Amino acid sequence: MDVLQDECEAPSLQAASLAVHLLEPKDAQKWDRFVISDCPEATFFHRTGWQTIIEQALGHKTWFLYAESDGKIQGVLPLAQIKSRLFGHSLSSLPFCVYGGIAAISEPAREILDRAAQTLASQLHVGYLEYRNSTLHHPEWPMKDLYVTFRKEMASEPEQNMQAIPRKQRAMVRKGIKAGLESVVDEDTERFFSAYSASVHRLGTPVLSRRYFRLLKEIFADDCELMIITKKGRTVSAVMSFYFREEVLPYYGGGTSEAREVAGNDFMYWELMRRACEKGYRTFDFGRSKRNTGSFDFKKNWGFEPQPLYYEYQLHGAKAMPDHNPLNPKYRMFIKAWQKLPLSVANLLGPHIVRNLG
Repeated sequence: MDVLQDECEAPSLQAASLAVHLLEPKDAQKWDRFVISDCPEATFFHRTGWQTIIEQALGHKTWFLYAESDGKIQGVLPLAQIKSRLFGHSLSSLPFCVYGGIAAISEPAREILDRAAQTLASQLHVGYLEYRNSTLHHPEWPMKDLYVTFRKEMASEPEQNMQAIPRKQRAMVRKGIKAGLESVVDEDTERFFSAYSASVHRLGTPVLSRRYFRLLKEIFADDCELMIITKKGRTVSAVMSFYFREEVLPYYGGGTSEAREVAGNDFMYWELMRRACEKGYRTFDFGRSKRNTGSFDFKKNWGFEPQPLYYEYQLHGAKAMPDHNPLNPKYRMFIKAWQKLPLSVANLLGPHIVRNLG
């Protein structure tokens, strides 16, 4: 990293007092304070905890860079390298996260971190450097116009939020209420994992590991919540949500085969919205979806409008942007075969595959 550091400090005319450093354990509190309190464009996915999760649960090398001036952080850039024979070689901010890229409070800090990332990508001989931005920064780079996010301000009273849901979707929420569904917050990940793994298996998608979810809960503690929806004690659906500033982000979720019958997922997201509203949270971030998919339509049915995400790619060794998603026709046979696997086998094999997808 010494070569990279020298290069980052070289352009004295543009950023004489700025220096780029690698995150060390002693810097974690200062980094997180910047992300949570000082940088409006930073997100939950810029927190230092992701470094531990990506390294320990997924086995990837990370470079968490920050730009500092006079002892104060001016910008951060979390990066992770994925090197896979099947899926290629990348440096990304940040795999397994909806948002990423550079979060800065000054343009010189943004520029110096950008140069540092591009230098590192060249040194690592990656196929591409990827930024997962919510705003456009490199219009000259190839960009993937596949994903959108859904965010909406919540009213201060639960009934106002209920009435803001379009009529047909509101009827589905009331169906779940009439079915006698109940919610409970869990500290253990097992009931959540049972519902989540069954759901992704039906979709033909490899599952993330139990260890991954245990680490999320352990590292983010009260900012990571597991809500379980039950009917007469049976798990119907479950969601893992993140809390950041005044936002709640339902991030991983799923339901059992019973969930569709009793509107378990509809009730689940309403219950999360109701609980978050009562606790004073004001933004509901429904997260990322691919355009023209069932997930996209489901979120629009709640009255949320899609907002574009700008996933930008600087190509190095690669000739084109990656296309690792279930909509790619070449994965159709794999999806059909995966759906036929016994759930126990899929849960055993899935983490070894999905860790390289990002």
